[in-house]
Amino acid sequence: MDCQLQNKVVIVSGGAKGIGKGIVEVLAKEGAIPVIIGRSESDNLEVVKEIEAAGGQAAQIVAELSIPEECEMAVRDVVKKFGRIDGLINNAGVNDGVGLEHGDYKRFVESLHKNVIHYYLLAHFALPELIKSKGSIVNITSKTAETGQGNTSAYAASNGGRNALTREWAVELAKYSIRVNAVVVAECYTPLYEKWINTLPNPKEKLAEITSKIPFEKRFTTAEEIANMTVFLLSPLSSHTTGQLIYVDGGYVHLDRAMN
Repeated sequence: MDCQLQNKVVIVSGGAKGIGKGIVEVLAKEGAIPVIIGRSESDNLEVVKEIEAAGGQAAQIVAELSIPEECEMAVRDVVKKFGRIDGLINNAGVNDGVGLEHGDYKRFVESLHKNVIHYYLLAHFALPELIKSKGSIVNITSKTAETGQGNTSAYAASNGGRNALTREWAVELAKYSIRVNAVVVAECYTPLYEKWINTLPNPKEKLAEITSKIPFEKRFTTAEEIANMTVFLLSPLSSHTTGQLIYVDGGYVHLDRAMN
């Protein structure tokens, strides 16, 4: 499918691993120029080299997104390098297990910086260029905002914020013809997910239990499936879609529990 993204400059936060990497790969296949923003230069460069080896274009900028000043710097560097921004995909974050009973205020606030505040900051700093390009924004969010999970108050709150910001920005930015949508993830097997599952007492059994509760084909969503929807929503092919929360989850959140 031609998503009409040839040579479009698209920021992808956390684009070096997992879902972010899947998004970068699909963007590059569509002829876009994904710009990875992440804290690890070696991880970022590894993906850039893979994209270039396959004949695509990509770039990277090193930034610690939990630090507001580095968010501003990263966006400024993108504009300095390319002269424009055509799209923003907010993806970076981590389910860091900051709960209520055993959490504390400092860790809660730190988690918000890791998971939702940089979504706002990157959009804020990129907005002047997005207005010029009539670009679009896609926020990657999690089912935890709707279902809860237990012992992850900060991450759940962050995803609730991501969902609310998606609809809020869609309203605020419609006058600029900027569309804003979200892709909601449930169970996608990434390196971070694997790290989490291996902290549990019986990881193999838990993985099988989770898989059995995914209605469609009893399998995890792939990073590529999430990436395909993300790139579609970013592209002109979804030209009259805005303010939507799209669940790419095999029916995990909304289908009848009787299916399980």
